[in-house]
Amino acid sequence: MTGDWWFRHDDETVVWTGRPRLSAALGGGVVGVATVAVALLAAAAVDPRIAAASPLGVGIAGWELLRVTRTDYVVTTRAIWSKRGVLGRKVRRVGLAQVQNTAYSQSVTGSAFGYGTVTIEVAGGPDLELRRIDDPQAVRRSITDRTGTVDREPPGTVEQWRAVLSVVRDIEAAVD
Repeated sequence: MTGDWWFRHDDETVVWTGRPRLSAALGGGVVGVATVAVALLAAAAVDPRIAAASPLGVGIAGWELLRVTRTDYVVTTRAIWSKRGVLGRKVRRVGLAQVQNTAYSQSVTGSAFGYGTVTIEVAGGPDLELRRIDDPQAVRRSITDRTGTVDREPPGTVEQWRAVLSVVRDIEAAVD
């Protein structure tokens, strides 16, 4: 599977694809519907010409819906891809070698309904966010499994590190 906006190498496979949930457009939808309702109520109560503002509300709701449906994410064995844009298009590719850290977050409703945001810290560039996606913990894990950025304990025991510290202090004293 290769879209018209991203590519993959012969030895590369798709790990995950997704897009924001449609609920991400809910805020704009509410504003759009409220705008239409206010325009129609004002038209009925004050002046019928105010109804001409109704298409503005429809436009706001439509824009938000397009913004969400025209956003796509792809994770492959080599890179993370992001595409967004309604009138134009912004495509970003982050090679897995550039990934320094990953995190995911979920709001209260995200925890209840299983969606959230995965944030990818990128070496030499701005962070990349996969917003309002299903099962963000699994997506984060699929990225960290391929990058080696899994959180882990430092190697060795406390006693071993104390011994290293002692040797370093001895060397420092010898140099002074």
